[in-house]
Amino acid sequence: MPEKPVLVKCLVWDLDNTLWKGTLLEDGEVHLPEEVRAVIAELDQRGILQSVASRNDHDLAWKQLEALGVAEYFLHPQIGWGNKSDSVQRIADKLQFALKTIAFVDDMPNERAEVEYHHPEVRTYTEADVLALLDRPEFSPEVVTVDARRRREMYRANAARDEEKSSFDGPDEAFLKSLELVMQIKRADGEDLSRVEELTLRTSQMNATGVHYGDETLRGLLSDPQHEVLTITLSDRFGTHGAVGVLLLERHPQVWHLKLLATSCRVVTFGAGSVLLNWLVDQAARAGVHLAADFRATDRNRMMEIAYRFAGFTSDECECLSAVPRAGGDIQCLHLVTERRPEPTTMRLISPDLTAASTF
Repeated sequence: MPEKPVLVKCLVWDLDNTLWKGTLLEDGEVHLPEEVRAVIAELDQRGILQSVASRNDHDLAWKQLEALGVAEYFLHPQIGWGNKSDSVQRIADKLQFALKTIAFVDDMPNERAEVEYHHPEVRTYTEADVLALLDRPEFSPEVVTVDARRRREMYRANAARDEEKSSFDGPDEAFLKSLELVMQIKRADGEDLSRVEELTLRTSQMNATGVHYGDETLRGLLSDPQHEVLTITLSDRFGTHGAVGVLLLERHPQVWHLKLLATSCRVVTFGAGSVLLNWLVDQAARAGVHLAADFRATDRNRMMEIAYRFAGFTSDECECLSAVPRAGGDIQCLHLVTERRPEPTTMRLISPDLTAASTF
């Protein structure tokens, strides 16, 4: 069975005779074919970001993109007279994407060759390939989530957030308060499951076990009263961060078993993981139960181990753990004697009351 190609996360467009028909500085007028416009819009709906690397006068080219009604689709455009390979590298750096997830389309063979020479991981395409891109597997995610459809919006909000942070004069806590952060924890429903599965697949640095839970397994747990499948979203005055976490909990009379905790790396600086863990500890304390948490150390999730230890989890044994099925292998079972925790000071929390459903 052939290996699935790495999905493209950003397509970088040349402009002249690639995105539009004509050469802007020579012809004065250029034309955007409607079928190309449709490709741009559909890639955006699939959650594939887009940018520009073009040898052109920046102001004239950007004004033309605005006149054509497509400027909003392109993040971190690189329009000038430098090498295309440098432009592609800057776009990847700004988006924090690996080059193997970047694609580049240009009508000029020499431009494609220059990018391929410096960045062999970047996949390149000709202008003749544009209308067939939507049918290619690297541009066809199996599931398009709600967050994927608004990925461009979230990246624009993040850029504005970063810009304000760079000019903010004050302590980090004051900046976080100024963002007016809101974390919402909710019980997952069928529509949330694709985002839950995506998080367990894509999150490695802040994934406590690295265990993947597929759609069928998760749907079965939704109807199991002994389990809680919770999704976490974060928003602020700049916009939404989308789904940033998933929590899978199994209830036992004396202990709640945290089988999976994964949070997005992009919200680590907001303290989202600590807020989430403190909320769960407080809920368990109110219910009069201990917490057990599965953890498997990897070469990437040291931050998650620190978060657990900082929250008070230890490797100590306890009688309550006899009720917890051990996963075996290299997965540890950490333990915490719970106590009430204060409300977060840097964000507003909207959450369910887990103690109201403690039935066995």
